[in-house]
Amino acid sequence: MSFSPAPADIHARIWVDLPNQLGWTKRDNALVQKFVGKPAHSFLEGPAFDREGILYVVNFAFGEVVKITPDGTASILCQYDGAPNGLQVGSDGTIYITDRLRGVMCVDPHTGTIKLHCGPDRSPVGFAGLSDLTIAGNGDIYFTDQGDSHLLAPTGRLFRLKPSGRLDIVMEGLPGPNGVVLNPAETHVFVAITYGPAVWRGRVGDDGPADKVGVFQTLPGGYSGTDGLAMDVDGGLAACHNRLGTVWLFDPNGEPRYRVRSPADAGRKITNVAYGGPGNSMLFMTEVESGCILVADAPVAGLLTVGQADRRV
Repeated sequence: MSFSPAPADIHARIWVDLPNQLGWTKRDNALVQKFVGKPAHSFLEGPAFDREGILYVVNFAFGEVVKITPDGTASILCQYDGAPNGLQVGSDGTIYITDRLRGVMCVDPHTGTIKLHCGPDRSPVGFAGLSDLTIAGNGDIYFTDQGDSHLLAPTGRLFRLKPSGRLDIVMEGLPGPNGVVLNPAETHVFVAITYGPAVWRGRVGDDGPADKVGVFQTLPGGYSGTDGLAMDVDGGLAACHNRLGTVWLFDPNGEPRYRVRSPADAGRKITNVAYGGPGNSMLFMTEVESGCILVADAPVAGLLTVGQADRRV
């Protein structure tokens, strides 16, 4: 009997130190107490690039949307009364945010004006607390509703919001749905299950719930689990393993080929990941403890998001 070799290590490095650039100091509020347990300068999530190579991230705990130019210069695009958790850029440049407290928001990237795009009143079951999102080539927005779901209370859901305004439940009964991404053909959706810890995969059509849902990969444990996801051009998956300072790179069959490790001068809470840089061949990661954006070279280029290029399929 033979086994695949252990995943090869890739070492990340700090690209941008946001607390240093933006003068963030440790602050406190109800969200910080719930998710960090002590005062913090930030809780970074939701990295996504636009067509100009600008990276946007959110500071979940303090309602901030951060804009970072390709040379690493950061600024606050907007701040509002909310809890932005996931972020993606639409094909027209509009920024979409999954807000744990308010629903799906949209932001004008030029003015920073923010407004509600889809609130809990649109859903017959409401929203428990949104987590992350991805946007299909036809404009469908898939987003996870994690709330406080876990293994003993698997109440999480995956929604799909169509450009027409129709809202469908694609999956339900999930124990902590978090990151979400589509395969290159957009025939299957991958959902990070934080309290699995695992990644689930299901077949999706133009409407209705997913079918043939199964476990794509199970992670090796820890007291937190799978977080943000990103897809490469071959159909391989990048999956953040929160608190282990790791992004696993799986091939299209689910085999772990590489392990991206947080550097010693950053923390171990990597929450989310996006492909960007020249040739879309670099991984950019949000790390909570340091408030830094990490970067690493990717062995396979990332699939361009609709915010980076026209990806209609």
